[in-house]
Amino acid sequence: MKMKLVLFVLICSFLLVPAIASAEATNGNVGYGLTPGRLWATTDAGLGLISAILAGLSLARSAGRFGGGGGRRGASAAMVVGLIVIAYAGVHVTLFPGGPGTGDGRVGAIFAIVLGLLSIILAGVTLIRSRRAG
Repeated sequence: MKMKLVLFVLICSFLLVPAIASAEATNGNVGYGLTPGRLWATTDAGLGLISAILAGLSLARSAGRFGGGGGRRGASAAMVVGLIVIAYAGVHVTLFPGGPGTGDGRVGAIFAIVLGLLSIILAGVTLIRSRRAG
């Protein structure tokens, strides 16, 4: 189980690297380095990753793979954090109009929205599973 979690974190980290480090010249704007938009998107994606991990752990707990309990508290927390991430990243996508490579962090914000949706789906599966178990 720990190996799967480590692989999941590594894969998500590698998916974040292009969102942080990619910088292309678009309309004369060159976005090298860590711009405020990229920092905001990185924060969004980090919170999304934490909520997805929390939802995955609560799903594993509800399946009886480790620990006691049904994982309802972890699923509820993951669902709330996932909603916050989606709202926060949605505001980011709305405020920063630049495309990929301009340094506005748009790709990272979209990635954060996907992670927030993933955590909400996993948390929903956990809550459904815990209701069936009683």
